[in-house]
Amino acid sequence: MKTTIAFLLFLFANASVFAQNYTLSDSASSVKFTIKNLGINSSGSFYGLKGIIKYASANPSAASFNVSVASASINTGIGARDNHLKKEEYFFVEKFPVLHFESHKVSVSAQGALLMNGIITIKGVSKEVFFPFTVIPKGNNLLFNGTFNLNRRDFNVGGSSLVLSDNLTVNLSVLAKKIP
Repeated sequence: MKTTIAFLLFLFANASVFAQNYTLSDSASSVKFTIKNLGINSSGSFYGLKGIIKYASANPSAASFNVSVASASINTGIGARDNHLKKEEYFFVEKFPVLHFESHKVSVSAQGALLMNGIITIKGVSKEVFFPFTVIPKGNNLLFNGTFNLNRRDFNVGGSSLVLSDNLTVNLSVLAKKIP
């Protein structure tokens, strides 16, 4: 009996070591991108963020991220451009309705920075991405921020356009709400 009580006390005292489940708040999150078009920065965003994050601040290496966003949700502020980007040459939203990311490893650098390693899938093409990120507690919730670069040609986005840069930057600000 004493062993059982000691074990339960140990579990409760160390609950922060075990990953907690979080769901995503689409309305409080942002998935933004910036790319040069004709040498001018053009930006846009996606919405419809869904997924599950498992995270414990005391043990970030046990974290896992499995998230997606609707490709048809692309918004550049120009309707005609958005409709063009939904076509086969760009995101081909009819065939590939989601952009997906799944983490493979979260690590902590010698300097204490959090580092994400995972696979992003766009238009059926999966590529590894690696980037630093931060976690900011917001009550029972967590705000994850990160930035990474992609080459659009790796995902067959934009065809052979010569006026569109190959490289783009993705900025993430994701609010994760703790699942009770």
